[in-house]
Amino acid sequence: MTYPYVELKNVSEFINGFAFKPAHWEESGKPIIRIQNLTNSSKPFNRTSFEVDEKYFVSPGDILVSWSATLDVFEWQSEDALLNQHIFKVVPDYKIIDKNYFKYALKEAISSMMKFTRGSTMKHINRGDFLATKIPLPPLETQKQIAQVLAAADQLRKDCQQVEQELNALAQSVFLEMFGDPVTNLKGWKKNNLGGFIKIKHGYAFKGEYFASEGDYVLLTPGNFLENGGYRSQGIKQKFYLGDFPDEYMLDKGDLLVAMTEQAAGLLGSPLFSPSDGTFLHNQRLGLVQTVKPINKQFLFGLFNTSSIRQQIHFKAVGTKVRHTSPTKIEELNVGIPPINLQNKFSSFIEKLEQQKQHNKEKSQQLDDLFNALLQKAFKGELNLKSIERA
Repeated sequence: MTYPYVELKNVSEFINGFAFKPAHWEESGKPIIRIQNLTNSSKPFNRTSFEVDEKYFVSPGDILVSWSATLDVFEWQSEDALLNQHIFKVVPDYKIIDKNYFKYALKEAISSMMKFTRGSTMKHINRGDFLATKIPLPPLETQKQIAQVLAAADQLRKDCQQVEQELNALAQSVFLEMFGDPVTNLKGWKKNNLGGFIKIKHGYAFKGEYFASEGDYVLLTPGNFLENGGYRSQGIKQKFYLGDFPDEYMLDKGDLLVAMTEQAAGLLGSPLFSPSDGTFLHNQRLGLVQTVKPINKQFLFGLFNTSSIRQQIHFKAVGTKVRHTSPTKIEELNVGIPPINLQNKFSSFIEKLEQQKQHNKEKSQQLDDLFNALLQKAFKGELNLKSIERA
């Protein structure tokens, strides 16, 4: 079915946030919503008592669109707050458009908006192009039906993401159950400096003039580390390398690295395994873990993920604004080391857990594909609501 198309500016007001400056930041006052507070609810707020126009006030349930760096749609779920620049507060005309339908319409429209992005590494949307983006406008009752179908598919995706979080938490829970806290060492394992088992190798200082936004070789940075350990792609921010480099800084699949710079809160000491052979490069400020005595790398990954080890690394680090550690400081960590056979038993458990995570990842991809297909059909007028109701 074909529906009339309308420009975004004709169904909603889009209010850009206020340009708060560091001089406005205080210890108390209303929280300032920055893009990082939308993408990661654990990120701390900057606060202020600075008075701004009430159009910058955000309440729970308000729709927000981040239009710089991260391009996405959010519904604010926290306390009353103030809106920072580079985020739109969306004020729809609910007489003609359903809130939930509009959120999904905006998500679909963002794919079209991407052709209007500016910048090679820091993407942002031109306001005029954005407001001129068109979305279909079916009758209100049809909008609500479409939103219900999309919400059901979206919930399946979220359930899968929740399973992934629970599987990740299970790995660390089993580590602590088997080995206890490695610093307090209440299980009484023989204590050793990590340097008796591993050496940490510095990465290579790759030359900035050969950095690129695409290429064959991925340049690992602290931004590729998840706070709770593991690899994440940086998407459009990912750096690639086009120049020559020594072969020894090409990583193999399964190489274990540790972040030695706290590029963002919680990253210092975070571990990851290189995802594949012949693709990822060992950059400076990342420590490659090389074993010198028998010790299991999965055990080491779990070790670096414990809060007590992270605290030790942070405490011994240097720097005020950005904290740094070093190979020597990591090697000097004194921890309880359990027998290798117990480490291997833990590794076998993790191997089985990884199989479950891979299965869940594949299922998650299928659900993502389903949701995106429904999204496209819905906003092309191709979604057969009657057949879905019968199913």
